[in-house]
Amino acid sequence: MPYTSLLYEIRPSGVAVITLNRPAVFNAFDLTLSRELLAALAAAGADEAVRVVVLTGAGRAFCAGQDLQEAQQPGTFSFKEVLETRYNPIIRAMRALPKPIVGRLNGVAAGAGCSLALACDALVASRAASLVQAFINIGLVPDSGSAYFLPRLVGRLKAFEICALGDKISADEALRLGLVNAVVEPEQLDAATDALAARYATGPARALGLLKHLLDEAAAVTLPEALVLEAEAQEQAGGSAEYREGLRAFLEKRRPDFLRA
Repeated sequence: MPYTSLLYEIRPSGVAVITLNRPAVFNAFDLTLSRELLAALAAAGADEAVRVVVLTGAGRAFCAGQDLQEAQQPGTFSFKEVLETRYNPIIRAMRALPKPIVGRLNGVAAGAGCSLALACDALVASRAASLVQAFINIGLVPDSGSAYFLPRLVGRLKAFEICALGDKISADEALRLGLVNAVVEPEQLDAATDALAARYATGPARALGLLKHLLDEAAAVTLPEALVLEAEAQEQAGGSAEYREGLRAFLEKRRPDFLRA
């Protein structure tokens, strides 16, 4: 489909790059961008050539969250409806996508934009980037998955502090807290993101998809239930061509070529 508020590129390496493209408003979400991002995620999921998704923003920001121009007039904007019809489907689609999503954190990720970043499977941040749970600053509470992801990453006490104070978290502090995987200088962001995406793109796609699902499911179950989930996922992984290639490579003392499996 043609996109007007984002850019969608599929590279020969099997990496799909989704760029939120409303730089004049720091890539804030409006109805069009919400719909287009959901469509782009669906397209990446359906395309067998896509093995990894990179999610980023155009210009100086990753995503500033909701475009508040839409919410200025009381009575015409239902937060519940917007979350249920726009944001929640995006977060569900990201977590259900059986392919790694690498966030390229080029600038500020605020409000729902912060939630969007936390829903990625990996985050590479520019040192100029930051995360802000900005909801409290306008009298709102976290949404779009932040209340789920944040305490699981930093613990309940720290999550309350981050959300209740609404202070900006620098990229270096985000790395210390375990909110991002790596921090690099702005001029190194493309190379670092591409290198990580390439590792996932050449990895065992079936196992990576199962791993993503397994970690999400196991976070909310008991140990006996998690053991069952692991066994089921391992059975599926063990029946794949990628496992057979990995085993052959191990026995032959070479690197596995999962792209040909």
